[in-house]
Amino acid sequence: MGVTLASLRLGLVEFNATFVFQLINTFILYLILRKFLFGPVTKFMQNRENEIKDQINNAQALEDHAKTLIASYENKLQRADDEGKEIVREHTQRAENRAFEIIKTAEAEIDTMKVNAHRELERERIKAVNELKDQISEITIMAASKVVEKDLKEADHKVLIDQFINEVGDVQWQN
Repeated sequence: MGVTLASLRLGLVEFNATFVFQLINTFILYLILRKFLFGPVTKFMQNRENEIKDQINNAQALEDHAKTLIASYENKLQRADDEGKEIVREHTQRAENRAFEIIKTAEAEIDTMKVNAHRELERERIKAVNELKDQISEITIMAASKVVEKDLKEADHKVLIDQFINEVGDVQWQN
């Protein structure tokens, strides 16, 4: 058996003209598929990959923006809470100041009332002392007129007794 290149057989594959045509057909099919299938499919896959990357980048940007907004809102909430606490503190301070003012005013009014009461008591005491002096002078005149049994004028007796009471009475009533 002669060995020729056209009919060389190595195991399962036989090298002949059909094999060469099949090889050429496969190469042509590869070129056609590469031109019309692999190129567009690769381009489609590359475009799809780019779209997915863009969507991921957009999602990341949206997430970053959302985080920024959340931080901003949390900051605003904290400021609002702080402002609320400050307002409550200010109103509490105002209420305490107002209560202090009311207490001071009441104390001043009480002091004024005490001073007025002391003045009134002093006036009443002086009035009572004067009435008592008048009554004593009248009693003394009546007693003196009976003892002396002299007809002196009542006005003269009254002047004498008033002088006596004023000199002696002031010292005794003051103590």
